[in-house]
Amino acid sequence: MEFTGSKNYISTNDLTIAVNASIALEKPLLVKGEPGTGKTELARQIASSLKLKIIEWSIKSTTKAQQGLYEYDAVSRLRDSQLGEEIKDISKYIKKGKIWESFETTKKSVLLIDEIDKADIEFPNDLLQELDKMEFYIYETGEVVKANHRPIIIITSNNEKELPEAFLRRCFFHYIQFPEINTLRKIVEVHFPDIKKSLLETALKKFFQIREVPGLKKKPSTSEALDWIKLLLVEDLDSKDLKSDGKNILPKLHGALLKNEQDIQLFEQLAFMSRRED
Repeated sequence: MEFTGSKNYISTNDLTIAVNASIALEKPLLVKGEPGTGKTELARQIASSLKLKIIEWSIKSTTKAQQGLYEYDAVSRLRDSQLGEEIKDISKYIKKGKIWESFETTKKSVLLIDEIDKADIEFPNDLLQELDKMEFYIYETGEVVKANHRPIIIITSNNEKELPEAFLRRCFFHYIQFPEINTLRKIVEVHFPDIKKSLLETALKKFFQIREVPGLKKKPSTSEALDWIKLLLVEDLDSKDLKSDGKNILPKLHGALLKNEQDIQLFEQLAFMSRRED
């Protein structure tokens, strides 16, 4: 089983190698990178390319590792008991988690654990044994759940906090660099195949100029570049508009690129200074 990329997702050679290495080693692939560089979409494209089911577990600050295995509804059981209902089957109070779902699939699946760094620092360590052994124990029923097939595990992180070393040792690691202009060009062409070459080249040039502005708190990402270019197409702008009137057009559309008030103010100041110089 080998990932060779997808027509809907531009994968660099080093990323493709990392995916296939993690599959061969049967280790989770930990993917880090700037927000918007396609970490989550990578898992979906791996599943699509290999024709496998994808099971997505989106992590929040309140998510506990146990929830990935199962949750026991003790409140409902107590309520039923108080109502005089005879409790014969405890399993009906057990809700399967995403890891359990991936364990019981009839063929190999892709398990996405998305934005693991949002959770508590102990969250990754709490999953070490289960992801290593591909099994876990249900205390309420005394049952052991074992994986029918080891899933391909993709774990994403925005690097908001450091992950435990014990967890890192068990992963294959890859950092997705922000795409160079040639790679970003291919990504845009996948999403907007009919875009005029002149508009694409001018827009990309201006986009990278914005990313390189000194003092930006949050540089615009790939997804924001796509939003911005979509707006250019909706507004029916062309390369001449960006070249001749770019100082006036860009501020109107910068909400797609800049997501921080400080950055917007910085950009407006630079645009104002540039107009004065002209």
